[in-house]
Amino acid sequence: MPVSLECSDCLISRIVHTCALAGRPAEADRVASACSARLGELRDWQVPQPVVASDLHRIAAEMLGVRDPYAGVKAESTAAVRAACRVVRPRLQTFRDFVTASIIGNTFDHGVKGHEIADDFLAFFEKEYAQGLAIDDCDGIERLLGRVVYITDNCGEIVLDRLLIEHLVGRGARVTVAVRDGPILNDATLEDALALGLDRLADRLTTTGGGSEIGVPLDRIPAELAEAIARADLIIAKGMANYESLSEYDGLPPVAHLLAAKCRPIAARLGVQVGDKVAMLRE
Repeated sequence: MPVSLECSDCLISRIVHTCALAGRPAEADRVASACSARLGELRDWQVPQPVVASDLHRIAAEMLGVRDPYAGVKAESTAAVRAACRVVRPRLQTFRDFVTASIIGNTFDHGVKGHEIADDFLAFFEKEYAQGLAIDDCDGIERLLGRVVYITDNCGEIVLDRLLIEHLVGRGARVTVAVRDGPILNDATLEDALALGLDRLADRLTTTGGGSEIGVPLDRIPAELAEAIARADLIIAKGMANYESLSEYDGLPPVAHLLAAKCRPIAARLGVQVGDKVAMLRE
């Protein structure tokens, strides 16, 4: 999915946001100017959006001299969802329940202009859970639970992912979990997954490769992830970047895209409204 003008504006706004989170707002014009110049080059080359976004955020982090500008908000998100889970966990019983909860967690996303993260996550969860899914392929997805590759997205969200993964394991699924290879935006990394004990829960914990890279660069994934995908009955891919990234490829096992549509271009592509929750099976 090449970068549109609307998406370009969103990308640069996130660079400015990154400067603020890094405590360097005075650097925003300089960093945004450099990223805008690079964006123009990549847009001319018709590079997919996750690749473009990754490149720009690596440039910003290097110019700011901050390895992980989102470290603070990642910790805050994790704490907020942990607290909410103590309340909502007892009501989650079915596969659809756990899927819906994990998609609500996908709203912890600092990578989308205009998308606001709820201050009171528990109240937000209650409202969103009651609304259900706009696209609900849970029955078809559930039939494919066997060897599963689970590709995570954001911090905070990964706490609810853990509940879904625990449910899958309890159902007898063999689960490989893949997180980001390096810090980028507020995406979950190996450090975050280890803190939640995902290495003890899943059959295998690995990364998506490529360093600080949004989405799934299939040409650079680790050998163990490539092997798991080749043997998988199902890929569960969380979030918009993983949707955009994997949509570029054919020949994959069935992919369950679990996401909240947080921007107009993605919502339009999925045929839903901005804010809708989606569990879509692509076979």
